[in-house]
Amino acid sequence: MTSETLFSPAEFGAIAAKNRVVMAPMTRNRAGAGNVPTDLTVAYYAQRASAGLIITEATQIVPEGQGYPTTPGIHSPEQIAAWRKVTDAVHAKGGKIALQLWFTGRISHSVYQPGGKQTVSASAIRPAGHVYLPDWSKVEFETPRALETDEIPAIARAYGQATSNAKEAGFDGVEIHAANGYLIDQFLRDGSNKRTDRYGGSIDNRVRFLVEVTEQVTAAWGSGDGVGVRLSPHNPYNDMSDSDPEALFVHAAASLKRFGLAFVHVIEPVGTELQLAGKIKAAVGAPLIINGDFGFDKAGEAVASGLADAVAFGKVFISNPDLVARFASGAELTPPDPASFFGGSEKGYTDYPVLAESVAAE
Repeated sequence: MTSETLFSPAEFGAIAAKNRVVMAPMTRNRAGAGNVPTDLTVAYYAQRASAGLIITEATQIVPEGQGYPTTPGIHSPEQIAAWRKVTDAVHAKGGKIALQLWFTGRISHSVYQPGGKQTVSASAIRPAGHVYLPDWSKVEFETPRALETDEIPAIARAYGQATSNAKEAGFDGVEIHAANGYLIDQFLRDGSNKRTDRYGGSIDNRVRFLVEVTEQVTAAWGSGDGVGVRLSPHNPYNDMSDSDPEALFVHAAASLKRFGLAFVHVIEPVGTELQLAGKIKAAVGAPLIINGDFGFDKAGEAVASGLADAVAFGKVFISNPDLVARFASGAELTPPDPASFFGGSEKGYTDYPVLAESVAAE
C-alpha cells in the first residue's frame, strides 16, 4: 500500500526524521505574559513528538513582528528559555522540532507595535479584512507604511538573530515563513508589492528580500541543512494575489537552490488546478513537504509517486496527538473542535485523547 511510505524515515538536510508525517505550523494563541511559551505549550508539543518533524506555530522574530493576540516570540531571554523546555521535552520522546520564523508586516495593527507605530509592508496598501486586537475584538486592518529601502536589510538581519536564538533554544532547524500573506510574501507577490526600488517591479527584485533573509538565516545556522522555507503560491489568504504565480514561485525556488536547504514546504491543496509544488521542488533541489488537506491515502500517494518527500498535517494533528499511531493502525480519527483552536486553556489544546485512553473509555 502506497501509504506505507509515510512511515519510512526521511532526511531533511541534517534533520533525520523517523517518518514522513509532519506536524504543520498552526497558530494557537496560548502564549503567556511577555509572549512566552508556557508549560501547556511544552505538553502540547511533547504529546505530538511521534511526528517525523514538528514545525512550530509561527513565532515572531522581533516585537514588531507580532500581529495576533498571545503569539510566542523568539527574541527575549525568557522566550528562549521557555522554548528550550519545549525542545527538551520533544527530544526526550525521540522527536524533531523546527521553529517557524515570522514577521506579520501589514497583517498587524499599531496596538502591537512598540510605541504604537504604524505597521510596515512592501507597499502602503491596506489589506481587506480584519485584525484581532489583544482583547479579541475585531477591527479593520490599517494602512501600512512602505519600508524604506535602507530599512530592509536590518529586518533580514533580525531573522538571522532569531535563528541564533532558536539554535540556543535547542531546535533542530528553523522554517522561514514566506507564505500566507505575511511580510516576506508581501514582497514576493505583485498584488501587495508596488515598489519601484531594488525590491520591487521585476520578479528578480521581488524575490530579493526572501533571498537576503535566507542568507542571514543560513549564515546564523551555519549552513542550509537546518533551514526550510514555506511558500503558498495559490493562497489568497490575507488579501494576496499575483499575476503570474508559476513564474514567481519557480524563480523564487531557483534563487534559493544555492543555500542547500533542508526542505521547502509548499501549501498546495489537493485538487489545485495549477500544480506548482513539483516544479518548486525541482527548482530548489531540496526535499519537499507538501501541505493542503491531505488525507492518509492521498498523502501516501504523494510520497510514493515522488511528488513529495513528506506531508504536513494540520487540524487532524490538533485533535489527534497520536496521529502517526492512528494512521498506522487504521484507527478512527478524533474530529477537532474549531471553537478551541485559538486562545483559551488546555481545552482543545492538550486534552484530546490518545489511543490507549480511547480504548479504556470505550
